[in-house]
Amino acid sequence: MKKVGKVTHFYDNIGVAIVELETSLKVGDKVKFEGHGADFEQEVTSLQVNHEQVEKASAGDAIGMKTDQKVKEGTEVKKV
Repeated sequence: MKKVGKVTHFYDNIGVAIVELETSLKVGDKVKFEGHGADFEQEVTSLQVNHEQVEKASAGDAIGMKTDQKVKEGTEVKKV
């Protein structure tokens, strides 16, 4: 599995994680959240960059994505 990035913030009230990307990520990719109590996989169903819906984001982008479970800052995100 290739590391995609890590969670820098989590909005509990809306279930959205902010992920700092180290490589590109697109809608439809499968990712795994690992560490800090998280260990689950999910499909990327939507991505936001600067509050705008995008199909793909690149390395260096900070993206917002809905998560199936709560995650904490520092949780690693890997491409499955």
